Amino acid sequence: MNLDQLIKQSKDEYKDLFTDQTPIILIGSATCGNSAGAQIIKTTIEEELQKQQIKCKIISVGCIGLCYAEPIITIIKKGNPAIFYRDLTPEIAKELVNSYINGDDPCLEHALGTVDLAYFADIEESQEIYISKDISSDVAQITPLFELPVLKSQVRKILRNCGFIDPTNIRHYLAQDGYSGFSEAINLKTDDIIKKIQKSGLKGRGGAGFPTWQKWQFCRDSDAEIKYIICNADEGDPGAFMNRSLLESDPHSVLEGILIAGYVIGAKEGYIYCRTEYPLALKRLRKALDQMREYGLLGENILDSGFDFDLNIKEGAGAFVCGEETALIASIEGERGMPRTRPPFPTTSGLWGKPTVINNVETLASVALIMQHGPEEFAKKGIEESKGTKTFSLAGQIKNTGLIEVPLGKTLREVIYDIGGGIKDNKRFKAVQIGGPSGGCLPEKFLDTTIDYHSLICAGAIMGSGGLVVMDEDTCMVDVARYFLEFVQNESCGKCVPCRLGTKQMLDILTDITRGKGLEEDEDLLHELANGIKSASLCGLGQGAPNPVLTTLKFFKDEYQAHIQEKTCPACDCKDLISYVIDADLCTGCMLCLKSCPAQAITGEKKEIHTINQQKCIRCGTCYDSCSKFKAIKRISPSLTG
Repeated sequence: MNLDQLIKQSKDEYKDLFTDQTPIILIGSATCGNSAGAQIIKTTIEEELQKQQIKCKIISVGCIGLCYAEPIITIIKKGNPAIFYRDLTPEIAKELVNSYINGDDPCLEHALGTVDLAYFADIEESQEIYISKDISSDVAQITPLFELPVLKSQVRKILRNCGFIDPTNIRHYLAQDGYSGFSEAINLKTDDIIKKIQKSGLKGRGGAGFPTWQKWQFCRDSDAEIKYIICNADEGDPGAFMNRSLLESDPHSVLEGILIAGYVIGAKEGYIYCRTEYPLALKRLRKALDQMREYGLLGENILDSGFDFDLNIKEGAGAFVCGEETALIASIEGERGMPRTRPPFPTTSGLWGKPTVINNVETLASVALIMQHGPEEFAKKGIEESKGTKTFSLAGQIKNTGLIEVPLGKTLREVIYDIGGGIKDNKRFKAVQIGGPSGGCLPEKFLDTTIDYHSLICAGAIMGSGGLVVMDEDTCMVDVARYFLEFVQNESCGKCVPCRLGTKQMLDILTDITRGKGLEEDEDLLHELANGIKSASLCGLGQGAPNPVLTTLKFFKDEYQAHIQEKTCPACDCKDLISYVIDADLCTGCMLCLKSCPAQAITGEKKEIHTINQQKCIRCGTCYDSCSKFKAIKRISPSLTG
């Protein structure tokens, strides 16, 4: 059976799966779902189905991106629309089996009254699932899934399959035209494929934004007999999880992109470099590679094309510096992950001295998409010089944490407020860190900046791989800069002096400032060190390390001055510059704070006003958290200069 026939057969099977009389339950089972309790929900449903002797198909799918709403399931019954349920508990799951799977009450109105947990899912917007679109009175009041604000403004291209297919079943991917892009590629000249990638406007999604076609052409034009393709899945930015989610939810989309890239540059072997902290992604990748070999998509003479190619997985130990191309190559070669001087660049002399192309996970998934649907379709989204869509992970003090995909050119405001739902507890927005440790912290005045490669650089940040960390009014920006410096200092490989010693010196200065020991000359010294490190470091880790410091110094200068001159923290966030006090007007004498204090610094009798001994207080904040109901404990930052 050829690939076209296999795709058609898989489409028919997929259609039959969702038009069968047997109900289907899709359970979000990526890392986010599992950590929220998806496996407990699955076990509960299985036990209840067995108890009631109800026939039902349960399919573990990937992450739809709504991490804040996990655990998530979707129930599909013939003759009914698909119903999407969020915030599942074992009790609700059990009742769903009884009231909906074995009954006709999708909203559980007669049982738990949980209408707000269910959304009508018009799944055809993402997948060609043939289900009834007739909305009964039972579900007429439920918001369609793709009309939710968090999804309405998104354009799901890279994430089109995530949450709707079984990532461990290659036939589910084939049913979505999977590997048709590779089938198209092997019938074209490599020049024509490169022209398609060029026409699409695809730039590397790993952070640098280098034109993908150009990198491929540099390598392909080399006359070396041996070449390599490497997929960089070493995602180490704090708050970033785009690559992990895609590998867990739709691994074959990435693998198809690797096949196409390998074919174009003339490689016979490739590597996927994935950190060992991603066990589920690694497990699903290995399963996917086994399936590719079973279906003749790896090995010798793939699809009778004369193309020989195989893939290996290299587990990284979690070193952030190995996200840098040459350090990654050194790690695969069995050496310590340390960057090398460039030139020569990897496309000339890479893995074992051979020409090598390194693309990140999302870039390769984009390649498969372009070859499946054409460069024109890809280029319809985005703006000039920044074509296509981009995935971002929303983290920090934002209501709708999770994975999103938007056309390049959306503004930060649209992403944070329209899709992200705004700031938690309706607090004031303060800053957004974009681009990871090498990016920058942008204040409120940049909220209308468009998310594209050029605009973010002009604002003082970078696109990076797509991590987006939101901060609210209670965040100390000096401490944020200290945190990122501590991260890159710990992750520095130590090979070059500017990064090894310069970031340590900057970290020491920032630590002193957050402890009330800052000096008037510290700001000038931080600028001087930052500029030296940026210009003299060997790789991107050192060159980008000062960016969080420089942007916070520029946009939040008043906070630095308050720390240095007044020895106060305006955000009341730096442990050494704050005190916890009890508001006598709000204290009820409930004794919760007294019982929770590990330092026994709180005194008071039941139903009497309590007090905190400042000499004994260790400023752990336990009392503050325990008094969340009455809010009688206040966090203040008195000036230490007097």
